[in-house]
Amino acid sequence: MNDVALHQLTIHEARERLAAGEVTAVALTEAVLDRIGATDGEVKAYLALTPEQALKQARAADERRGAGEGGPLLGVPLAIKDVLCTEGIPTTAGSRILEGFVPPYDATVVRRLREAGAVITGKTNTDEFAMGSSTENSAYFTTRNPWDLERVPGGSSGGSAAAVAAGSCLAALGSDTGGSVRQPAGLCGVVGLKPSYGRVSRYGLIAFASSLDQVGVLAKDVRDAAIMLGVIAGHDPCDGTSMDLPVPDYEVALTGDVDGVRVGVPREYFIEGIQPEVEAAVRGAVDRLAELGAEVEEVSLPHTDYALPVYYLIAPAEASANLARYDGVRYGLREGRESLEAMYRDTRGQGFGPEVKRRIMLGTYALSAGYYDAYYLKAQKVRTLIKDDFDAAFEKVDVIVGPTSPTTAFRIGEKADDPLQMYLADVFTLSMNLAGICGMSVPCGFDDQGLPIGLQVMGPAFAEGEVLRVAHAYEQESDWHERHPDL
Repeated sequence: MNDVALHQLTIHEARERLAAGEVTAVALTEAVLDRIGATDGEVKAYLALTPEQALKQARAADERRGAGEGGPLLGVPLAIKDVLCTEGIPTTAGSRILEGFVPPYDATVVRRLREAGAVITGKTNTDEFAMGSSTENSAYFTTRNPWDLERVPGGSSGGSAAAVAAGSCLAALGSDTGGSVRQPAGLCGVVGLKPSYGRVSRYGLIAFASSLDQVGVLAKDVRDAAIMLGVIAGHDPCDGTSMDLPVPDYEVALTGDVDGVRVGVPREYFIEGIQPEVEAAVRGAVDRLAELGAEVEEVSLPHTDYALPVYYLIAPAEASANLARYDGVRYGLREGRESLEAMYRDTRGQGFGPEVKRRIMLGTYALSAGYYDAYYLKAQKVRTLIKDDFDAAFEKVDVIVGPTSPTTAFRIGEKADDPLQMYLADVFTLSMNLAGICGMSVPCGFDDQGLPIGLQVMGPAFAEGEVLRVAHAYEQESDWHERHPDL
């Protein structure tokens, strides 16, 4: 392990070195900042960097350690997706309408990271208001995939995924509304964990679709994801949807043993049009789990085909309500005009990008008096059927596994003019948000272009420990997660 560059360390490796006095938090942070300086001009993972604050936090971490204090993330450099409020650090949600906005408070998950001793290196790029599957919808610039700079990193947490893959942080927070942590994790060859709805506080997360949004983790391996989840999970009285449940020790679940675990493979997830190398890699991973003692069987999620239209009715409807607050009156961009109506119109017209406008219009239409019952209400009923599919499947199996994305990373601009094709990038991840369950993506191979492939492991609500257990057991039998892009 001593020959590993500091920026390539996992959280658990860094903790061991820090505890043993082999490295200081300042040296570790400086190595990560140097890596950002060397690579982020090409990758463009960060929207805002905070090197002075990071080094100040690192010095404080070293002082705490010297005084005998500890913390699960003490001295560990992390990045935060720019949809999470950070006190004193600009937070834009990737949008011009929030350009220059500096929150007066931390999101609960950010506060918990700080309390655990984390060092924050900066804010990562995102599709505007987390609306997108490629990080091409950021109002500022497109993040590039570290494995191939001409390809997308996925989205909307593409900045966080690219930063982890590039070694520009040891781990990062993202948000997942329809796959926005898992899909970029799959495309960038890192681990992405979406907790169950209610497991992690949404207080301070800039809302896209409130019944679907969940804060998630991007990490270099499964153990790091378990460490991060253990820090950010738990009840928060500031979030009415946060569940008051005990937080398990997720690292204890990483036994490496899946003997007797019932693994379901959904027949609906191996569809026409899936990239052959993706299917081969995922089926190979399933075979490996079987060799490790898992009991594999086919399951059916019969309403899978409806997930895409249901999601693109419910999510835009909620977005149209949540984004109504950006009107130029209280904060963010304000286009000065003679009348209030003109100010509203021009502020929103100038501040929002085309994808956000598209979804606001879709959502407003679906909620309008003449179409509410025909579209939004019907979508909510089908959402219940999708959840029932998972409930029925989990009566037979402990976890469900399948591909994270139907293809590997596509070229920048390839799908920009075809929103429907872009939406299909999340076809295997949307259902989980609609059902409120947990899951994660782990690397399971590469295609013939050298692009990563992700295996998605799904579990019932609040069964993160079981999902982590299965993902970790597979990971220990492969070396996909140990490979790094040549930057």
